[in-house]
Amino acid sequence: MAEQQVKTRKEAKLGLLSLSALVIGGIIGSGIFNLMKEMAIDSSPMAVIIAWVVAAIGMGALVISFYNLNKKRPELDAGVYSYAEKGFGKFMGFNSAWSYWISGWIGNVAYATITFSALGYFFHVFGDGTNWESVIGASIGLWLVAALVISGIKNASFMNVIVTIAKFIPLVIFMFALFAAFRLHLFNADLWGAAMKNGSLQWSDLLTQVKGTMLATVFVFIGIEGAVVFSGRAKDKKNVGKATAIGFLTVVALYILITVLSFGVMTQAKLAGLNEPAMAQVLESIVGKWGAVLVNIGVVVSVVGAWLAWTLFTLELPYRAAKQGVFPKVFAKETKKHVPWVSLLITTLVTQIFVFSYLISDRPYNLMFSLCASMILVPYLFVALFQLKESWKEKHNSKGRTWNMIVGAVATIYAVWLLYAGGVEYLLTMVILYALGIGVYVWARKGFGEKRVFKTWEAIVAVLLIIVAIYGVYWMATGGYTQLVG
Repeated sequence: MAEQQVKTRKEAKLGLLSLSALVIGGIIGSGIFNLMKEMAIDSSPMAVIIAWVVAAIGMGALVISFYNLNKKRPELDAGVYSYAEKGFGKFMGFNSAWSYWISGWIGNVAYATITFSALGYFFHVFGDGTNWESVIGASIGLWLVAALVISGIKNASFMNVIVTIAKFIPLVIFMFALFAAFRLHLFNADLWGAAMKNGSLQWSDLLTQVKGTMLATVFVFIGIEGAVVFSGRAKDKKNVGKATAIGFLTVVALYILITVLSFGVMTQAKLAGLNEPAMAQVLESIVGKWGAVLVNIGVVVSVVGAWLAWTLFTLELPYRAAKQGVFPKVFAKETKKHVPWVSLLITTLVTQIFVFSYLISDRPYNLMFSLCASMILVPYLFVALFQLKESWKEKHNSKGRTWNMIVGAVATIYAVWLLYAGGVEYLLTMVILYALGIGVYVWARKGFGEKRVFKTWEAIVAVLLIIVAIYGVYWMATGGYTQLVG
């Protein structure tokens, strides 16, 4: 029996290909197929370029932080959560894990929305992916993914490798089509958009445009930490940093090419007015109907892969946090194949509840991706702060110390600015969700026999969260809810 257990654990380990596929599969989901529309709603071509430069620098600093921390602290194998816990205590660690977990399953709701919007192209019963039929279809899909995952982490990660490879086919065809159809005069016609008035560039208007795209850039990069989340299951810890770098460089190139070149095929106004998934209509305008068919098939394949990858992420992190006494211990229960089944069940149930948001919002996809992006920012901020803290603690003459501190500072400033750029409605919604998490944290700490749940400063933070959350509930009750759901 002992030999069988050792064998099973050995088989569950993930190599560089599986880790890279988890990163790329987790990042490239629904966002890339609608990205040109989401960015064109607020931004001109030049604002989009600037936004990508900011995102590349900020996310690049975050990627380097993940890489450095994985090298320096390989024992912290719960990734995003463990960095926050080690650097700032149990309560901050919990908030990081709680936020990451919520972001993950909210993102799956966004994936489900665009999946059935794409299927609506072939099966009109699903309409735009926001009706009752889509809710039923998404619910079935949700539990089928859970069934696949329960069969074993290794099986699910192998399936994710296949899907990740398959999703690149329509993306490569789309990029070739964009290069062929790109018209420079169209791209330059409204290069600065509303920021150019009477021949003069208005910098404040340009900044507003850039700010308007930032949550979209965050959403499409979510998953960059995928290999770090699964570092505890890696065959070789060195592959974690490699997989993260491979994923980042791959998607940066894809995102910049796809969004920027689209402005040379359609005007900003036309791109902003497209239905979801926008890429299907752009390709159809270039090559005809078969282009829309190909992209809609690609959306379904791609989103299923991202859906699967994020299901893996959202069950793994609470499981690891529960093993370390921060999430309730029930989340640590696993099957004989080492699948955290309670974590999977609870995650699937709360996702199921939020699937009904299709019926209460005029723009469920936009709502879900914005909430998802907002919630992920706090875990990212903790990673950046831990990178800064670890670098500061090094000896002053240590090699690379200054560079590592700059990286941590850039990543921190980027995360803080994004929280501001997201808007007050999402900040208040986040605080309400954090306040709800306080009860879960108390449950977890009491379950592990802790007599003192909070340190003094943690108790002050908890009280402040509750106060702001009460205001947030009042704000929602007096019109904020309508503003949030559109």
